[in-house]
Amino acid sequence: MAKSVGSGIRIADFISHLYSLDVRLTPEGERLRVDGPKGTLNAVLREQIAEHKAEILQFFRNADNANHFAPPPISRAAKDEASPLSFAQERLWFLEQFEPGGSAYNICRAARLTGLLKIEALEQSLSEIMRRHEVLRTRFQVVDGRPVQVRAPAQKLSISLVELSQLSHAERDGEVARLIADEGGCPFDLSAGPLLQAMLLRLGNDDHMLILTTHHIASDAWSMGILTRELWTLYEAYANGKPSPLPDLPVQYTDYAVWQRQWLKGKVLESQLSYWKKQLAHIPILNLPTDRPRPVLQSFRGARQPISLPESLTAAVNELSRREGVTQFMTLLAAFQVLLYRYSGQEDVVVGSPIANRNRTEIEGLIGFFVNTLVLRTDLSRRPTFKELLLRVRDVCLGAYAHQDLPFEKLVQELHPERDLSRNPLFQVMFVLQNTPRPFPETSGFSIERVDVLAETSPFDLSLYLRERNGKLIGFIEYSTDLFDRSTTERMIGHFQTLLEGIVANPDQLISTLPLLTEAERHQLLVEWNDTAAEYPKDSCIHELFEAQVERTPDAIAAEFEGKRLSY
Repeated sequence: MAKSVGSGIRIADFISHLYSLDVRLTPEGERLRVDGPKGTLNAVLREQIAEHKAEILQFFRNADNANHFAPPPISRAAKDEASPLSFAQERLWFLEQFEPGGSAYNICRAARLTGLLKIEALEQSLSEIMRRHEVLRTRFQVVDGRPVQVRAPAQKLSISLVELSQLSHAERDGEVARLIADEGGCPFDLSAGPLLQAMLLRLGNDDHMLILTTHHIASDAWSMGILTRELWTLYEAYANGKPSPLPDLPVQYTDYAVWQRQWLKGKVLESQLSYWKKQLAHIPILNLPTDRPRPVLQSFRGARQPISLPESLTAAVNELSRREGVTQFMTLLAAFQVLLYRYSGQEDVVVGSPIANRNRTEIEGLIGFFVNTLVLRTDLSRRPTFKELLLRVRDVCLGAYAHQDLPFEKLVQELHPERDLSRNPLFQVMFVLQNTPRPFPETSGFSIERVDVLAETSPFDLSLYLRERNGKLIGFIEYSTDLFDRSTTERMIGHFQTLLEGIVANPDQLISTLPLLTEAERHQLLVEWNDTAAEYPKDSCIHELFEAQVERTPDAIAAEFEGKRLSY
């Protein structure tokens, strides 16, 4: 990477690569603050950042629009009884009013705990997290016609304990899956709170399953990482009779919400909006072929189909990205947009993608709904090769990164697209490249293992989630079961893999001619469906064969057209 980093756009590429790894750069005068996940921010990457520090600082100084209006620090706001919602919270709150009691925006995590578990220390740890992070004990109410958030007093969080140790292994596994699904699908009452639920399943004497569920209005994926790390850090202290080792939080989520609304207005808002209004002018609706007509009202019912790409293909994708000076995210996004183009026939493809939005030091360790969604619109017209498309996708991503401060909810509000309760505004398909989860902190007495939670909801028509683990790209397609069958998404995954294989084999190929069909589909199309040979009497003419059929089945239907039928 270091050799490819130069001036101008190459520095921008390098910075976008760091963003894709959740490595955050914060200019502080002539200093550059660097933060990121352990394991990702290694010595090599730190050396590259140090080598190009001056160029990175200059890039931030020269960045357009929002960087002309440096945001002030986030400070403690007056502790009024009620506080405004952030823009992101406000949109989720309104969605909840349209369809109360839903679970599409629940976030559920499960972990297997093997070893001696002290349940009192676990409850104490969760209660301390509730005390530290006010957003988890917030109630959402209406005052003078507008939603506000009201902090509830800190109190003990009680864990629901379910005894499953008496069941057989088969019965137990089925009950565990059911309970995880039920917990993940249990609606929150936003007006009453709290917004964190905990259930503990006892599988055996030293074997438990912990299920934690929050609502997106108070959390996001980054926040769940904070929650789990703080939980096991606190547990390790409390289980051994020690006080909390965690420092006090500098601000709370309500402070961020107040700060956001005070800063993001006037010229700051105008500078962000001018870019997005131009970028998203006359934005199209992506019309993918579906298995069923779209319902009038989006139900958010969904399912997931797993995907796993070979190590060799993953390595080839990474090598192509390195060679072309783009990030893995950009290459995979470009490939996904080609897939959508080939499915829909549309050359103007819009995809949403989340960004952590943790570029303020005050909120790095804070639980809350900070994640923002970038709308990535790519022009696939004029018959580009995949290499040419990569350059377009790179420019789209860099432009979006430079204007990431505008909340998606504010963008929807300002662009006011035509209201349609059957689909999401601005985009209907999501692409997510996740970072490898950080390992849990070490705990004495037991081990912790993440457990995949099967979601039965889908906020969008289609979402592709990928992450690299042990040299392989793995993940899943999350899809609306109102629109798609499981078999359709299975084929889509096969097509995506075939497409990637064609891309890495020949990135100079036109995107319209890149291979899409799997080997099995090609065999079916060229061999099985083309096998039209049939035995027939070779010593008879066609009129004689017809006369013989008339004698055999005189009353059978020979031809049918526009409601009229003719027998033989």
